[in-house]
Amino acid sequence: MTANRAHVIVVGNEKGGSGKSTTSMHIAIGLMMQGYTVATIDVDGRQGTLSRYIANREMFNKKLGRDYPVPEHHRAAGHRIEGMTDAEQEAEKERLQLLIEGAAFNHDMVVIDTPGAANKLSFLAHTYADTLITPMNDSFVDLDGLAHMDGQSAEIKGPSHYSEAIWEAKKVKAQRDGGSIDWVVMRNRLSNLDAYNKREVERAVRNLSKRLGFRVLPGFSERVIFRELFLVGLTILDLKQAAGGAPLSRSHVAARDEVFSIIDGLNLPPVPVRQQSAHG
Repeated sequence: MTANRAHVIVVGNEKGGSGKSTTSMHIAIGLMMQGYTVATIDVDGRQGTLSRYIANREMFNKKLGRDYPVPEHHRAAGHRIEGMTDAEQEAEKERLQLLIEGAAFNHDMVVIDTPGAANKLSFLAHTYADTLITPMNDSFVDLDGLAHMDGQSAEIKGPSHYSEAIWEAKKVKAQRDGGSIDWVVMRNRLSNLDAYNKREVERAVRNLSKRLGFRVLPGFSERVIFRELFLVGLTILDLKQAAGGAPLSRSHVAARDEVFSIIDGLNLPPVPVRQQSAHG
């Protein structure tokens, strides 16, 4: 992060249902609470979950007269890029490039949510990542999105298409600005596993991290509250007390701690010191 370039965080996984948008939103709000200026970009033209999340938040603020912080949000393609002509796809890529570079010029942090399928816009976004977060549900089904696994022995047979795409994105980024990508795999929903399965997944992830070059962070436990909060655009970080004024439950406090533990584990640059205006 420099005076004129943000730190770019891309949340990516070519498998749907891994919690990308929930992760993107909570990280964006958590960063704003820590004092960073944040822009968000939704590259998922089909689902647009992050865009709906932020729209819900803006509506909640408007209806109830609240002022929950909202990142400066942009949406890339408003529809599926796969149905576009080559010329249209190139135009969308140029637009996304301008969005990312403009947001990076005007903010400390840019958080980009990507679709659960490979396309040219998603790949372009990955090439801008300083930090890449790949949320995954803690199962061998989700591990298959990172590497091809032997069904009997659970041994690694080779990298997945997504892992190969990240390798290519790293090369593009290095050629563009000499930078590197810190790839972080975030293991979600740890509490729903039996002990044996959890150990086996952990062993496989540890082996994969050495082969593919990523770090591992614990992610979110399965909690209904995340799905409920989406409907009103809030995050677990926004809750100061439960309904009726009661203190937050232990589960809610633990969920808040998870978010800030994730942000701390990303090893991000410190919040820039703001220059005071001439009027103080």
